[in-house]
Amino acid sequence: MKRKSVKFIALLLMVLFAITLVVGCSGGETKKEEPKAEEPKKEEVKVETTVLKIAHTLVADHPYHAGLVEFGKILKEKTNGKYSVEIYPAAQLGSERESIEGVQMGTIDLTLVSTAPLAGFSDAFLVSDLPFIFKSREHAYKVLDGEIGKDMFTKLEGSGLVGLAFWENGFRNVTNSSGPVVLPGDMKGMKIRTMENQIHMDSFKVIGADPTPMAFGELFTALQQKTVDAQENPLPIIFTSKFFEVQDNLALTGHFYAPAPLLISQNLWDKLSAEEKEIFQKAANDARDFERKIILDMDNSLLSELKANGMKVTEPDKAEWQKAMLPVYEKWQDKIGKDLIERVQAAGQ
Repeated sequence: MKRKSVKFIALLLMVLFAITLVVGCSGGETKKEEPKAEEPKKEEVKVETTVLKIAHTLVADHPYHAGLVEFGKILKEKTNGKYSVEIYPAAQLGSERESIEGVQMGTIDLTLVSTAPLAGFSDAFLVSDLPFIFKSREHAYKVLDGEIGKDMFTKLEGSGLVGLAFWENGFRNVTNSSGPVVLPGDMKGMKIRTMENQIHMDSFKVIGADPTPMAFGELFTALQQKTVDAQENPLPIIFTSKFFEVQDNLALTGHFYAPAPLLISQNLWDKLSAEEKEIFQKAANDARDFERKIILDMDNSLLSELKANGMKVTEPDKAEWQKAMLPVYEKWQDKIGKDLIERVQAAGQ
């Protein structure tokens, strides 16, 4: 009995072995997967970032700075990180004139300045300094963003500077510590700090004021110590520079409109590819619109802030001031060019 059981088990094992052998050799039902070859690792492309130095003379709270931050963001995004910016506010790299010289030499890559120092390259830049030359922001934008503005930038050729776009500082207004100002005659004998700009100085001389050019960095202390009685600047500067702490009166004269050219070093510009130049130009224009919007919003909101900080606000009749400052046009039209003045005025019709 035991022998039969052993034979049966042996036979069963042989049958199972035979079935396994047949299945293993058939190849139709069971496929043996070949090991996959490892894919070669892709080499990471490292983008070398060039950090651009940008200088301006106003505080970091001013829209200049916010606009330049926006410019840097756009530039970094559109160049996939190839370019980023480092901004130096509050005249850390020098005055406007010194910043311009740095851009010319290539020690500074870009700067945002007023038009006044550019008059050394061309008298055409003086046109925006004429009192009441622009009737409105829209008038200014039409001129500066159009053919006239482009023509002005061509005057910089050969100077080591390239003009990208006209940003803005806004319309300038008068503050003082002497008393309310309504009529041009109210400024008679008043010592007012101005920029180192002969047209600005002449505009205040003609109404009887005593213009005193002074570096912006010295202005707050001069007002505090009453070295000067008055100053004139756009509302965002009046507020961010805290002039309300040392000045009681604000007159909304809007006598000068202040463009702010964004300049890039010719050395840097020449190294850019055609595609990069297009990116830089678009970034300058987009950030310009961003910065202008901030200035406009601040103009609309800061009056109540300045009043809350103790400033007494007057709204002079601008037509009276324009009439009083008209002799400045007669003095300067030959130097600036009568044709250019008329082109700018015609754009506002």
